[in-house]
Amino acid sequence: MVKLGINVDHVATVREARGISEPDPVAAAVLAELGGADGITVHLREDHRHIRERDVRLLKETIKTRLNLELALAPEILDFALEIKPYTATFVPEKREELTTEGGLDVITHRAKLEPVIRKFQDAGIVVSLFIDPDPDQIEVSAEIGAEFIEIHTGRYCDAKSEEELKKEFSLIDLACVTASNLGLRINAGHGLNYRNVVPIAKLPGIEELNIGHSIIAHAVYVGLERAVREMKALIS
Repeated sequence: MVKLGINVDHVATVREARGISEPDPVAAAVLAELGGADGITVHLREDHRHIRERDVRLLKETIKTRLNLELALAPEILDFALEIKPYTATFVPEKREELTTEGGLDVITHRAKLEPVIRKFQDAGIVVSLFIDPDPDQIEVSAEIGAEFIEIHTGRYCDAKSEEELKKEFSLIDLACVTASNLGLRINAGHGLNYRNVVPIAKLPGIEELNIGHSIIAHAVYVGLERAVREMKALIS
C-alpha cells in the first residue's frame, strides 16, 4: 500500500503571515497522524519563511511516525539536520524568489557537492532522498552517488493544461519509476498532487510514498485536518 506523508509547511505559512504563534504546525502534524498520515514532511528553508528550527525540534520529539526534512545544500541547514537526525533527509533545490519549489534538484550539476554530503548523512543513520525531475539521466546519477530514495517531482504533471500534455508528463513519471527500480532506487513522489489527480500516480508500480501538503491543508480549511488526511488516504489506497 502506498504511504502518505503530510507536508505541514503551509500551516506555518499562515502562522508567519501574522507573526504570531498559531496555527502551530506541530499540532497540525499530530492531527495528521490521527487521520492516518504515515509521515510528516517539513522544508526548513534558508530564509525561514515558514518552518523554523523550533518546529523541527518539536516535531522530532512529538510525532509518532517518521520525520522527513526537506533541505538545500546550505551549510547551516546541513549542520542543523545532522544535529536533529530526521528519519529522512530529502535534498531539494531552493531559490529565495520562488513561491514554492519549482523543479527537481540538478543532481548532475551538483554531483561533486552532493556525494560527500550523502555519505555523511548516511553515516549519521539518516535515510537520503533526492527530489528530482523524472529524467533518466538524473535518476542514473542519483543511483551512482548512493542515494537510497528519489522523490519524483510531479509538478509538471499536475500543471498540465491539456490531455496531451498530461499523458506526456504521466508517461515520463511512469518511465522514471521503471528506470529507478531497475537501478535499485526506492521511489517516492510529490508536488502539486491533489484529490483529483493523485490516483494515477498512486497506481504506478514502485512508488512507496506520496508527499502531499497544499491540497490537504487547503481541504482541511473546510472539513478539518483529520478528515482531509483520511480522504486522501482512501484515494491512494
